[in-house]
Amino acid sequence: MSVRIPFFKFLVVLSVFSCSDIDEAENVNEEEVITSMNITCIPADGSPGVELSTIDLDGDGPNLPDVTVVGKFKIGVEYTGVIEFLNESVTPTEDLTTEIETEANEHQVFFTINGSYTLGYIATNKDSKGHDLGTKFKLTDIAGSAGKYKLTVTLIHQPKKPNNGLTDTGGSTDIEATFDIELVD
Repeated sequence: MSVRIPFFKFLVVLSVFSCSDIDEAENVNEEEVITSMNITCIPADGSPGVELSTIDLDGDGPNLPDVTVVGKFKIGVEYTGVIEFLNESVTPTEDLTTEIETEANEHQVFFTINGSYTLGYIATNKDSKGHDLGTKFKLTDIAGSAGKYKLTVTLIHQPKKPNNGLTDTGGSTDIEATFDIELVD
C-alpha cells in the first residue's frame, strides 16, 4: 500500500526542515558584538591599581572609541588582572565575559607593547586543551625607563592554537584597543 502526499505538502515540510537546519547552522559560534573592554590590574605591593577601558558603541561608525586609563604602572611590580567584555549597545548591558570563557577554545587575548620597555604577560586561565585564553592574567617583569608608552590588547575569535603570538594566530579580531600607559619608578 502506498501513501500519496500532495506535492505542495511535501514542499512545505521540506521548507520547514530546511529553514531550521539553516538557522541552526547560522547560529553556531557566531562572533559576539563587543562594544566595551574593561581591564583591572591589581599590584602585588598594595599600591593603587590601574584601570584600562574602551567603549565603542557605533563599532565601525564615524565616532572614535572612548579609551581611558586610570593609574600608572610601577616598574618592577607584578600585577594580577582580569578583563571584562561587554555589549553596551543593548539594554540591559550584556556581559560576554562568561560566554568567552566558556568558549575558551575559540578565543585568545593578546597583549602587545610599543616602546622601549618590557612586560611579561602570562595568561592564568586556559582553554580545555591547556592553551592560553587570557581573560585572567599576570603582568610581570615590567622594566624600562619611566615614561609614556602604548599597550595594545586584542581578543581574537577562532585563533590558531598553539601559536607564536598575534603575528601567526589567524582568526578574526573581536575587539582591540591601544592604551596610552605610563610607567613610574
